[in-house]
This record gives sequence, C-alpha cells and structure tokens, in this order.
Amino acid sequence: MSIQLSGQAEDRVGKSELVIIVERVDDVALLIGQMVKMGLPEVLDRHIPRHWKQRGRSWGWTAVMWLAYILTEGDHRKVSVEAYIAGMQHTLSQLTAQAIAPLDFRDDRLSHLLKHVSKPKYWHPIERDVNAHSIEVYDLSQDVIRCDATTVSGDHEVTDGGLFQFGHSKDDSSRPQITVMMGSLDPLGMPLSTDVLSGERADDGVYLPIIDRLRAGLRKKGLLFVGDCKMSALEIRTSLTGHHDFYLSPLPLTGATAEAMDAWIAEGIAKDEAGELEQIFRTNDRGHEVLAAEGYEFERTCCVPESDKEWTERVLVVRSPAHAARQAAGVASRLGHAEKKLAALTPPRGRGKRQITDEATLVAAIATVLTAHRVEGLLHVAWEKQIERTTQYVGRGRGAASREKRVIEKTRYHITRIDRQGDHIAALIQRFGWKAFVTNAVQERLSLADAVLCYRNEYRVERLFNRLKSRVHIAPLFVTLNEQIEGLTYLLTLGVRVLTVMECVLRRSLEKDHATLPGLHPENTQKMTDKPTAERTLKAFLGISLTIIQHTTGEEILRRLTPLARFQEDILQRLGLGASLYRQLEIQGIES
Repeated sequence: MSIQLSGQAEDRVGKSELVIIVERVDDVALLIGQMVKMGLPEVLDRHIPRHWKQRGRSWGWTAVMWLAYILTEGDHRKVSVEAYIAGMQHTLSQLTAQAIAPLDFRDDRLSHLLKHVSKPKYWHPIERDVNAHSIEVYDLSQDVIRCDATTVSGDHEVTDGGLFQFGHSKDDSSRPQITVMMGSLDPLGMPLSTDVLSGERADDGVYLPIIDRLRAGLRKKGLLFVGDCKMSALEIRTSLTGHHDFYLSPLPLTGATAEAMDAWIAEGIAKDEAGELEQIFRTNDRGHEVLAAEGYEFERTCCVPESDKEWTERVLVVRSPAHAARQAAGVASRLGHAEKKLAALTPPRGRGKRQITDEATLVAAIATVLTAHRVEGLLHVAWEKQIERTTQYVGRGRGAASREKRVIEKTRYHITRIDRQGDHIAALIQRFGWKAFVTNAVQERLSLADAVLCYRNEYRVERLFNRLKSRVHIAPLFVTLNEQIEGLTYLLTLGVRVLTVMECVLRRSLEKDHATLPGLHPENTQKMTDKPTAERTLKAFLGISLTIIQHTTGEEILRRLTPLARFQEDILQRLGLGASLYRQLEIQGIES
C-alpha cells in the first residue's frame, strides 16, 4: 500500500511515497520461542539427513514453522502453508534470524519432510532426544507412564496394505480409520512415543512395542505403566514384571475374571457390612473432601503356562459410590420406561386400539420389553384374560322372538399389575460400582488409595487425544500415502507436546508464586485463573500485529508492534521466554 507523508515526515525520510506492510504475529512468536526452547530445530536437524545439494531452510526449521502455522490456524494442509509464510516473511525472518522464502514451504518440500519423519530410523531417535531434553530442561518426573490408543477416521480409500482400514471404531465405524497408540508422561499428559498402525488391528497387540521403546528411551527401571483393561493381558504383565517394571490396569469382565467377580463382590459387600472396607477420599474442585472409592485387596500368584515364570500380584477390588449412583439412576430410568412400554401393550378397547388376543403373543411382547430395557427379573407383570360376549341375530333383517340368535365372543388379554421386585432391585444395586484392578507393585510403592487415584487420572491421556483431534485437527487427514499419514501424525504429536509443556510450565510457575492470571476469559475480563490451558493462553495473544514501513526501494524505515498487555508480558516471563521475544520485532526508526 502506498501513502503520502506529511511535509515534516517527508523531510525526515527524504521520500514522498512509502509502502506499509501489516503482518499478523498473534501467538506465532510465542510458539516458535517455545519450540526453540524445547530444542526441536536442533533435534530434527540432527537426525533428518540434509542432501548436500539441498537449498533453503533446514528440515528442523521447516518443521517448526509449519507447526507454528498448524497450532495457530488449526490447519495441517500443506497447500496453505506457502501463502501463510509469504504473509509473515518479515516476522519469521526476525524470529529465526534466517532469510525466509515462501518457496521453502512448497507442497512437495513438505511432503519430503513427512517422508523423512515417517521412517523409524529417524523418528525414534527424534522422540528419544526430545524426551531427554524436555525431562532435563523442565525437571519432569519419570515415574508414571500412561498407555492408550485411539482411532482417527477419514474418507480414505481402503487398499491392501494401506493404513486406513475398517475396524472397531471409537469415532465413526462407517469410515475407515487408523490406530494411534501413545505412551504419555504423567502428570503432564505429554506424549513420549507414538505408533501409527492400520485401523483393523486390535489394541491388545500394540502395547508391548511402545512399552519396549519407552523403556529403552527412558533407561530407567521401576516405571509404573498404567493402561485400560486391554493392558492387563497376561503377556503384557509378564513382560513388565520380567523387566522389573510395574503395571496398573483394570481386569476385563470376561473369562475367569467374570466368573470370579461375583465372589469378589460378595466378599466386598460382606466387608462393607462389617465396616472393613478401606475408604479413599479426594478433594474436589470446591475444596471439599469427598469419598472417591472404597475397597479391599488380596494377593494371588500369577504364572505363565508352560513356563517357570511366576510372580505375586495384588488384586484391588474397588467400589465407586459415584459410579454406583449413576448405575442405580440408570436402572430407575430403565424401569420407568419399561413400565410405560408394558402398560401400552394392552390399551383399553377402542377404535384403532389393537388388542392382544393370544397369551403366547403377550408373553413374548413382555419378554421383548424387559430385554430391551435390561430389567429382566426386576418387574413382575400380572395379566388376565377378558372375554366380551355379544348376542346377534342370524341373518339380515329385523329381530323377532322366533329368530335364531348366536353368541360372539371377543377375547383380549389385559395387564392388570406391574410391580417392581424390591428385593431383586436392592440386591442388584448393592453390586453396582465394583471394579477389579491388578498391579505387581508392593504397597509401599503403590497403596490401594494411590492406585485408585492414579487410575482416576486417565483423563490426562484422553485430553492428549482431544488436543490431537481438536486443536491440531488430525481428522480428516489431508494426505493419502502411508508414509505421509505416519509422518504427519508424528509431526502433529510434536505440536501436542508443545502445548502440553507450555501449559505445564505456566501452571507450575503460578503455583510456585501462589499467583493468578487475568485476561484469559474474554467473556469475563475480571475472572482470574491459576490453571490456564494452553489453548486459552494462545488465544490471549490474538490481535498482535507488526506494521512495517518501507521505502519503495525495499529499505525498512520502521517496524512497530502492537503493545503487549501486562498479563501477556507476565505469561512470557513465566514461560522463560521474556517480552523481548516480541519486542525484537520492532525497529524504532523514526518518531511517530
């Protein structure tokens, strides 16, 4: 854009026509600063080979700037990156101290980056080095590893050998999917290792490879691996025990566990009546101490068939009052719906009211309703046979005393009573909320209370998956080749890692200083928070722009940045980045 200067300004710059460029900075500077502090450019450049004829930015800086675009725009399409870079050349050049050319971010060059990242010989060392750097720099605990898998669906063509296949879906079973297996570090929920697998695979067989890689990368024994019931497979428990690590997972209600669970619950009920269950309390969001669970434990010996390997594990039988209450409410709701459906089976006589005239038909209809609402044995239904007799003259015409008559009978079955079986319902409710967990950790390492509360934090890995699907929008994947699907998924997990670390550092700083932050809730500007999310933190930097004034020859005269608010400077300081990260973009060349 060209402008005409005032006489005074014209005397100062010696030109009457200038060019003004405005670039959106927003949270890009913060994101790049965070990634540089995490060492991402160096780690990627160390492990991804650079061809001796290769021009343009290194693979590490290419990945960092692409990730900055993905995290700020929520768009991983390759085709959009070149235009975005062209609109931020000055900002990116200043932040990276490198000359940035939009052609460095062409579609084909980004495809080459994904191809490199998808290869295990590059990706596994990258994961290992990023983990080591993050754990060292941010002093992260390495005691609890959480493993879980999710699926990502897309409108992809299913081909032999392709990653997108139909399988048991957590998203949309009508579309093909990939399986993403992750190991994350507690309490951050930071991804440590990721595997991308074809979508038809069951989760059971994907735990051991990632556990082995995590163990090798962290180089520490005595790790506690936490997972869902699929991680309780005997093969996985045997492997973890053999490597002197620990496991904690619920037992699935199948096979021998399903048969034993009735006896375990009966013992738990007996202990509850005797006041022998251990109670576990937690502090809720309002600062009140509430009963989280109650339970007991016992030990048993595990062994591998046709092997001399055996070890002792603890079975934790736990009842959740909140879960039991939800189950009881569900039964009450189903009973109410079933009673309405049963009453509607035999409506009063009337026009358009279909009647049941056969007892077998009524019995079958009642059974169908009870089964559909899962209340078999909880309702008692009584009915009666009703016969309505009417007398009619035979033939047509008026009636007379001498005319022949006939009696017509209409039979219907009518439900007279629907009673709830109080004893059966009470006995069922008493068995609600129970779950069995197994662990090979001794009580000193993991008490019953610690085990329950540790497993309750499974939301951390689910939050990781949520970020993968909402913030960086992995679905739908705008790539089709296997190597690009893998490479892009791995790249996006690096983006999730950036968000997780940033959130952890900011919360830790606020907790240490007993401080709170304003400005993160636009709907309530007075609201303060001591637990800011990474998403709200990034959103707080929207609206920051860089204005550049140049001569028509291209020489820069002035750069002016939107002033930072005090709380934005506070955030940058707590993240260890400092306000200079943004202020370096400015050049105060002439007075306003």
